[in-house]
Amino acid sequence: MGDVREERDVTRLPRDDRAGHGTGGSDAPCLPHLSHSGGVPESDWARAVELIRSADEIALACHVSPDGDALGSMLAAGLAMRALGKRVVASFGDRRFEVPRLLRFLPGQELLVEPARYPEAPALMITFDASTSARLGLLGDSAAKAAELIVVDHHPSNSGFGTMALIDPGAAATAMLVEELIDRLGVPLDRDIATGLYAGLVTDTGSFRHSSTSPAAHAMAARLVATGLRTDEIARELWDRSPFGYLKVLGAALERVHLEPEAAGGLGLVWTYVPRVDRAAYGLPYDEVEGMIDIVRRTDEAEVAIVLKEDDEGAWQVSTRSKGAVDVARVCAALGGGGHVRAAGFTSHRPVAETMADIRALLTPA
Repeated sequence: MGDVREERDVTRLPRDDRAGHGTGGSDAPCLPHLSHSGGVPESDWARAVELIRSADEIALACHVSPDGDALGSMLAAGLAMRALGKRVVASFGDRRFEVPRLLRFLPGQELLVEPARYPEAPALMITFDASTSARLGLLGDSAAKAAELIVVDHHPSNSGFGTMALIDPGAAATAMLVEELIDRLGVPLDRDIATGLYAGLVTDTGSFRHSSTSPAAHAMAARLVATGLRTDEIARELWDRSPFGYLKVLGAALERVHLEPEAAGGLGLVWTYVPRVDRAAYGLPYDEVEGMIDIVRRTDEAEVAIVLKEDDEGAWQVSTRSKGAVDVARVCAALGGGGHVRAAGFTSHRPVAETMADIRALLTPA
């Protein structure tokens, strides 16, 4: 849980007259903004605001295979910057450039361009939720050539790339840092901006179930909901629908699940894998299987859960989860990835058996 300034009883705070907080209409509640600057120095916030305000065009990027925090944060920021009169382009560096089905409700997708149309050497580029430049995929070269590169992220494993960084591992989601940035830019929250931020917040807090959920996260959610967004519709898109083929692929993955009680220093490991041939049988895109880890990790007998998912290029995208006694971010960082203590991932180009052997050798209690 991060260092949150002004962490007071929000019910006793005066109304905040700055535009944008609780803009669901003239009668909407005006909720106070609990600043989440966390571990980011004030000088860095000021420099980021200065760079954005002085730019004519801003190029935004989030990590490959974007989740709700990555894409939602980026599009929310893009809409806010467009409201300032900036020319904005946004993208992610996947070879197959396609917004995941469960995120197609997000506003601001008109800002998206394919990687081939992304600026080669942006004057100002901002990345979202990417812990390393490698996580930018095809946009990594643009990041390397950018005159100014602002990195906005909350991963403890962030490598510190970029010309400046707005990084706070104590933030529950990158969306929290983006809301702070939008507030400092003086852009009012509207329902479209709030929808992207809310998607990011609920994705990375697991609907406010994860230990990273702070009072500031709940206060932020209240401000976003006050704009009039539909929390029920967002929840349905993110978690409560899937094509029939998903059930078949999930069933196959659960049939091959392994429980290893002696792994992770005797704390237990549960794991499975999803080959692309399983998805191909039902025409199921890769992003549909991203959430399988949340089913596997429920196993009582295992501290660590792992799901390996073969992508369309034949690489294995490895998702890891821990209940807290094992630092899976350390494990994944050693294998070229990163993330958080309880949730991390990496990409493997080795067979499943060899990849799992690499992981087992690193699994030790924190």
